[in-house]
Amino acid sequence: QVKLVESGGGSVQDGGSLKLSCAASGLAGESYCMAWFRQAPGKEREGVAVIDTENYLIYYISSVKGRFTISQVNADKTTYLQMDSLKPEDTAMYTCAARWKPSWTMGCYSGSWSGFSDWGQGTQVTVSS
Repeated sequence: QVKLVESGGGSVQDGGSLKLSCAASGLAGESYCMAWFRQAPGKEREGVAVIDTENYLIYYISSVKGRFTISQVNADKTTYLQMDSLKPEDTAMYTCAARWKPSWTMGCYSGSWSGFSDWGQGTQVTVSS
């Protein structure tokens, strides 16, 4: 059974930084897509960043590119999201998610954030102005 546990959320001022962690257990094999999603009050959940754990190919949505960095440490099966230059509009519940991918494919984003089957409980990020 896959288990994803997030940590690292909190409250910061506009322009501040936070680093989120997602510790995974129960993942079989090495080829996965690990993603961070977020959902703000009254808004739909959106994918933020995703990493191919085998090829380390990464995709970011445009609103976070240059400010957020997703990374993966396969030795301890932990996915990180370093968030710098945070803005009030980044305020949301951040959740990590995993989906298996065939090892012969490259990258995790081809226009859709669908297919993620395992989810964590989420960690709250609040950015005040």
